[in-house]
Amino acid sequence: MRAVVVDDERHAREELGQLLAELGDVTVVASCANAVEALHAVSRLQPDVLFLDVQMPEVNGFELLGMIDDDLVPDVVFVTAYDDFALKAFEENALDYLLKPVLPERLARAVEKVRRLVGEPRRPIHDSPPIERVPCSAAQAIRLVDVGDIELVRSSAAGVYVVTASGELFTELTLRVLETRTGRLTRCHKQYLVNLAQVREIVRSEDGTAVLRTRSGKEVPVSRRLLVKLKDALGIRHRQTRA
Repeated sequence: MRAVVVDDERHAREELGQLLAELGDVTVVASCANAVEALHAVSRLQPDVLFLDVQMPEVNGFELLGMIDDDLVPDVVFVTAYDDFALKAFEENALDYLLKPVLPERLARAVEKVRRLVGEPRRPIHDSPPIERVPCSAAQAIRLVDVGDIELVRSSAAGVYVVTASGELFTELTLRVLETRTGRLTRCHKQYLVNLAQVREIVRSEDGTAVLRTRSGKEVPVSRRLLVKLKDALGIRHRQTRA
């Protein structure tokens, strides 16, 4: 069984990792201190289970869970110092929860639950809150970008980038997650999302495509397939657009 441990406290990560190793058939494939590290690990390693701390700065465990693509989400065992979070954990459809300090026998029971489900044709479903801030990589820090400040999101071979008026930042979130879980970013192209509240104008081309211009002057392509939908959303379907 392949596990990822996520906790902002190094000692807690190491302690839980050691307890898991003692169980014999659990391999900790990544130990993560924050949301960006965890999203990268889940995407790259696709673990069977996530041991996820509830209370973490910047992005807590519940918020992090809502940032994982549906196709990649593993089973989740929440870890918390407060039993008040137990009910919330089960509302999130976590497989189990552990109270800190984690007891070896209690951990063994949680792992047994996961073990019985590994390999079954099922997909864990988690009811997480809408994403309001997008964690992005910025030098040695995590920068949380308010969704309302995002003008567009672009995807390339290098990854996914959140673009604001002041620049762009790399994020581990996928276009699909950003489109479906923010409520404010709309698909306009296979490789682009746009914040319609940041659109200044739409310029139609002769080939049936179009370009959106944002408030700061950035240009976002619109595919022919999505043009009518975008014009409807902007309330300009029947207006004469600029050639």
